Amino acid sequence: MRTLVTGGAGFIGSHIADLLSDQGHEVVVLDNLLRTAHGSSRPPAYTERHRFLRGDITDPELVAGLLDGVDAVCHQAAVVGHGIDPSDAPSYTLNNDHGTAVLLAAMHAAGVRKLVLASSMVVYGEGRYECPAHGMVPPSPRKRSDVDAGRFEPACATCGSELGWRLVPEDAPLQPRSTYAATKLAQEHLAAAWARQTGGTVWAMRYHNVYGPRMPQNTPYAGVASLFRSSLLRGEAPRVLEDGKQQRDFVHVHDVARANVLALHAEGPEGELTPLNVCSGEPHTVGELAEELAKACGGPAPVIAGGARPADVRHVVADPGRAERLLGFKAETGFAEGIAGFATAELREPASL
Repeated sequence: MRTLVTGGAGFIGSHIADLLSDQGHEVVVLDNLLRTAHGSSRPPAYTERHRFLRGDITDPELVAGLLDGVDAVCHQAAVVGHGIDPSDAPSYTLNNDHGTAVLLAAMHAAGVRKLVLASSMVVYGEGRYECPAHGMVPPSPRKRSDVDAGRFEPACATCGSELGWRLVPEDAPLQPRSTYAATKLAQEHLAAAWARQTGGTVWAMRYHNVYGPRMPQNTPYAGVASLFRSSLLRGEAPRVLEDGKQQRDFVHVHDVARANVLALHAEGPEGELTPLNVCSGEPHTVGELAEELAKACGGPAPVIAGGARPADVRHVVADPGRAERLLGFKAETGFAEGIAGFATAELREPASL
């Protein structure tokens, strides 16, 4: 199988490309080495085993030329992360949404009908919650005054009771809370329209909190595990927002790569986009992550800082059942094992912002 991996020099894409090559498949890597993720304009050494082209996903001629003989596309190219403020919006929409539109148009022209799309848990916004009196309910929006007072748990909009978090299935309401989240949902909508129009197959891989080797460092666009690790490398204590009790699902990048390769081999329903939670199925708090990583790195204990970033959500914990049923995917790297390995794992050069 010949596969085009966009963003194939990046954190997740590079592991997918390597796993495909390990299995004997031909890999074509496209990456523009965005400075918000890469510390150098040189391709990382780990891309040398693949056919690598530096270029932009928004370039129609370049993308069209890469699809000759390609059987499937694994689309990982994106500007990721929470970002800084609304000034990031043009970069997010250009790279994530316009870039996806260019890719889908080129795939249609080339007759490529198989797409595995990197999506994200951020499309859900807040997770799923249950009120003791009213059952499953959407949470009331968190007010700045509540956050400032240390009241972090979402409340029922009807009775004001504190809500309990529940696993989020793929058919949960989609309510993106940030610019990045909005662009990921737009990617799903574009890919779903393409599938309906062409009879193509799309697996939308809704990643939860991915960590592991080759994460970018010292950049506000990185995941929380990388931010904590970067602090520890500087000899600083990880700074944990809120009270550290916000629940997440931390999944190792090797498991995420394996899920993508399984999706590339799976048939999937024609003419449809099928979303899948890609997660460990083992929830942990952000505070636990910081504590485990600090111990593994031999660094200072985390500092609970309170507060919250705009658009932050309280709890998002995934239901892993659909990916196991449809792909046979189940995460293999446990939390303690994965964090211990991440403490000494290779990170990319610091991003040149």
